[in-house]
Amino acid sequence: MTEIPKSHPRYESLLMRERVIDGYKKGIVALAGLIAHGRGEAFDYIIGEKTRGFAMKAIKAGAAMMLLGRKAVVSVNGNTAVLVPDSLAEYSKLTGIPLEVNLFYRTREREEAIYTWLKSHGAPEVLGVYDETTILEGLESWRRVVSIKGIYSADVVLVPLEDGDRTEALKKTGKKVVTIDLNPFSRTSQYADITIVDNICRAFPLLVNYTRELMNKPRQYLEEIVNNYNNKETLSEAIAFIRDRLTVLSYPPGLQGQ
Repeated sequence: MTEIPKSHPRYESLLMRERVIDGYKKGIVALAGLIAHGRGEAFDYIIGEKTRGFAMKAIKAGAAMMLLGRKAVVSVNGNTAVLVPDSLAEYSKLTGIPLEVNLFYRTREREEAIYTWLKSHGAPEVLGVYDETTILEGLESWRRVVSIKGIYSADVVLVPLEDGDRTEALKKTGKKVVTIDLNPFSRTSQYADITIVDNICRAFPLLVNYTRELMNKPRQYLEEIVNNYNNKETLSEAIAFIRDRLTVLSYPPGLQGQ
């Protein structure tokens, strides 16, 4: 990877970019994944590259929903794998919830590369590559191929950096969906039960922390968190924040509203 000086004002963002580029060179990230990362990066600029209150609210609710699941699973694509491999492994070890490799640009080589990468970072169980798979109805892309032990039989699925068509398909089969998506306007964000509008590199470690805090709480406590959460309201907060911040950034000091 290119060496980035820590004194650079956008060090963290450039480091993420380099991780994705390096992931492409390793055969983990698809070429289209570079474009997808850039699109998310643009939204991260807009929210100020910080985890906002609306995201914290969703992270806590997402942690609770995953813990309440009869059978939860985390869907992992190439970008997710290279951006937060350690957090993915930590979360899976903490909860016993497996990871599942699921790709739009699917090749056997990429599947195996992601599997090996996740296992090398300590992930205890990685599905979707060497176990038995089946077809998720309602999809024509390679996303339709899912693990029988994982996404197919799950009742709650965490789908970071997701394609909207599969989120819609998961919902139609009666599953709950938690997503991490910097774009609050995307179909994924709109269809999901819980949308974390934040950068995955900030959100996933926070998800791990909230999960550790909540996992010994009574089930009723977790249910109250989920029942009191409203995804439409949270998305509205995110969109209002983006609108207001763009308004402020559009005018020099002293000219706002003129």
